[in-house]
Amino acid sequence: MKIAIYPGSFDPVTNGHLDIIQRASKMFDKLIVVVLINPLKSYSFSIPERVRLLHEVTGSVKNIEIDSFDGLLAEYFNERPEIDVIVKGLRATSDFEYEFQMAHTNKDLNPRAETVFIPASSNTTFISSSMVKQVAMFGGDLTKYVPAEIHEQIRDKLTAEFAAKRLAAQNRNN
Repeated sequence: MKIAIYPGSFDPVTNGHLDIIQRASKMFDKLIVVVLINPLKSYSFSIPERVRLLHEVTGSVKNIEIDSFDGLLAEYFNERPEIDVIVKGLRATSDFEYEFQMAHTNKDLNPRAETVFIPASSNTTFISSSMVKQVAMFGGDLTKYVPAEIHEQIRDKLTAEFAAKRLAAQNRNN
């Protein structure tokens, strides 16, 4: 049985993430989608919210598991000896440079950690969680960027977050 992990922050999960999940799930017997915490990022959605959103959009994919982890990916890989490979999606050359570096770092930290890259589908190459947040915060249409099942939840949360930030900024300026 070949088991892969697809790690990411998924803040929020996008159609690009879902595309990689669906494609990777066909390549491996089991795919574990792991919500990781990057201390260099600030998040709009909590870990439980991101896990819940992933469950909502992957319900039809039968061979996946959703998990979360606070630590190095190489540690997670080490704690789960049944895992064979790390799957990473690539949108552009900039992704490749970063992910290539991370693949080598993971391999250095855990010699068993092999990484497989899956290029994004042409219709999702430009989608990122950051772009989704920006569009949502200004009330833009997210229907092409996030799964339909969670569209309203993401839009409502991000629009409210942006409104609160605007109000706080106005209060500081007054």
